[in-house]
Amino acid sequence: MLKVFKLPDLGEGLTESEIVSWKIAVGDTVQLNQIIAEVETAKAVVELPSPYSGVVTELHEQPGTVVEVGNPIVSFDVPGEACSGDAPVGPSDSAEAAAEDEAPAQREPTLVGYGAEVETGKRPARRSRAQGAASTAAAATPAPAARVPATERPRSTPPVRKLARDLGVDLEQVGGSGPRGLITRDDVTAAHAAGSSAGEGAPSEGSPTQSAGTVAAGGTKTLGGQPREVRTPIKGMRKHTAQAMVDSAFTAPHVTEFLTVDVTPMMELLTRLRADRAYQDVKLTPLTIAAKAVCIALERQPTLNSRWDAAAGEIVQQNYVNLGIAAATPRGLMVPNIKDAQGLDFTSLADALRDLAITAKAGKSAPEDLRGGTFSITNIGVFGIDAGTPILNPGEAAILALGQVREQPWGHQGEVVLRQVTTLSLSFDHRVVDGEQGSRFLADVGTIMADPGMLITML
Repeated sequence: MLKVFKLPDLGEGLTESEIVSWKIAVGDTVQLNQIIAEVETAKAVVELPSPYSGVVTELHEQPGTVVEVGNPIVSFDVPGEACSGDAPVGPSDSAEAAAEDEAPAQREPTLVGYGAEVETGKRPARRSRAQGAASTAAAATPAPAARVPATERPRSTPPVRKLARDLGVDLEQVGGSGPRGLITRDDVTAAHAAGSSAGEGAPSEGSPTQSAGTVAAGGTKTLGGQPREVRTPIKGMRKHTAQAMVDSAFTAPHVTEFLTVDVTPMMELLTRLRADRAYQDVKLTPLTIAAKAVCIALERQPTLNSRWDAAAGEIVQQNYVNLGIAAATPRGLMVPNIKDAQGLDFTSLADALRDLAITAKAGKSAPEDLRGGTFSITNIGVFGIDAGTPILNPGEAAILALGQVREQPWGHQGEVVLRQVTTLSLSFDHRVVDGEQGSRFLADVGTIMADPGMLITML
């Protein structure tokens, strides 16, 4: 029976997505929930699972094509389907009479990553309890060849398993370097790096188009020996990011304040912690201290963790911190966030920052990781930059730019000596945050980074 799968509503209020790559080809046999494509929304690249088990008969769209929600993207030949399941699947299907008679549990899920249900041609509400129990038991019992005993599951912790899923690393193929063969974060990232290196040299999907002609005209050398012009389509995340930055810059009145801080005690603390066996597997950087300092300072100045709700005519104070970290990725700027960062201890926050960076750089940040941020940090110091005027992430009231830490002459105990110094740049929405509140917040963050021992006076 022919089944047409239409581009589903990805649950983000978006109307279109770009086909980045197909993981299948015509003639392939696919299983239910097998990943069949990567699609790029305005927020992230996500994997699209198959809603059917069957044979691929047609790919309706090519990679690089922008498809509207509800349009066909792939057709399957599904064996043994009842006539009641012949209608194409997709959010635009609105046979109202059938929809009214259909139980909610039978409708097609709309979120990426859903586990599509096997269609039965019957309404679940009319099945007997015995039938329901039988079908549940059947669905829960895979074929013997596909069943893996629980004892064979690779040993790892839940955060490491999540990281492996995000990076697409099969833990069955990873050797564990931890105690008794435990698979660690380093094992996963090393396996991912090895896989990436093996795939280098392959052309990437949606790459820029080069202008026709020779690399150099009349013997004139071009930049990098490239064609004289390269045109990149403005779409996907780049288009969304550009529009969001324009909206933010011309909607929220930005104010930026700067504070230069002697962080020598902080750098000495990081050196001691790195030498401590308890922290040997924890990645500790100035960003780790800054992130913890931000969470503490927001508790003292919660106005900076608010948002301007124009539709409701309200300022919403959020008493939780979804801490966004600006990340440069192959597909442009992304700001994934750590949910409820205020509840994490120092080590857990460091681990979360590390996992976030690895996942973002691999382009695997999930849509839910990019939504709901309340405050952001951009670490421009990694590029050797001292200070800047960061633009607010849309929907947030403040953003902190962390400059590079470098030695420079500084007045210390009555003498001019070389000290480790950094500059903090805080931009905030002046509709929500007054100058006093912004200044006090920046001073709190600076105090903690200048002397982490002062933290005990703020708790």
